[in-house]
Amino acid sequence: MTRTARPKETELYGPVKALLEGQGYEVKSEIGAADVFAVRGEDPPVIVELKAAFSLTLFHQAIERLAITDAVYVAVPRGKGRPFLSALKSNTKLCRRLGVGLITVRMEDGFAEIHLDPGPYAPRKSKARTGRMLREFARREGDPNLGGTNRTTIVTAYRQDATRVALHLLEAGPCKAAHVATATKVERARTIMADDHYGWFEKVERGIYRLTPKGEEAVGASDVDRMKPC
Repeated sequence: MTRTARPKETELYGPVKALLEGQGYEVKSEIGAADVFAVRGEDPPVIVELKAAFSLTLFHQAIERLAITDAVYVAVPRGKGRPFLSALKSNTKLCRRLGVGLITVRMEDGFAEIHLDPGPYAPRKSKARTGRMLREFARREGDPNLGGTNRTTIVTAYRQDATRVALHLLEAGPCKAAHVATATKVERARTIMADDHYGWFEKVERGIYRLTPKGEEAVGASDVDRMKPC
């Protein structure tokens, strides 16, 4: 039978309890503010917060429980398909940063799986990504974009350079790459025209490039205005 109704939080309790009991814990529900409270000998108590889906409230509750014990888990039903797998991946990262564990429950058969155990998080910085962002910041002229933009073309330093190159070709006609680089002060002009990321340029002969119709259209007033420093 296909399950269509959203699972209730109480339906998660049995599988989570069985999982913990299988690890030697004595488990009880609704102890204080905790959905699930488990004890095993002298080990720190385990708390599990149950929710029908990932939510900000779930993580708020988990953070509150960290004041009681370091062994805090969140538990949600396991969904299907790529959307859930994507959410699982993102929320596993979030749990790791918060120092809490993550459990999913497959509602069809009650299989509970631990994806992450609680533990301290030591963030690792990506020097490569930091370097790329700093270079982009240094190369980009002005602040041509609006923060939060996600539906229009972002003006990057690369696009600004490509626009300068295109404007020069629009005015001067076919040119040698070396001349374009000198005239526009865009050191990577040759690479930009050769790679032709936007479809704006075409090679006429060795070392000489010209603007395509698409390039002529692209360097209209809107693009030119957006590349200017604000």
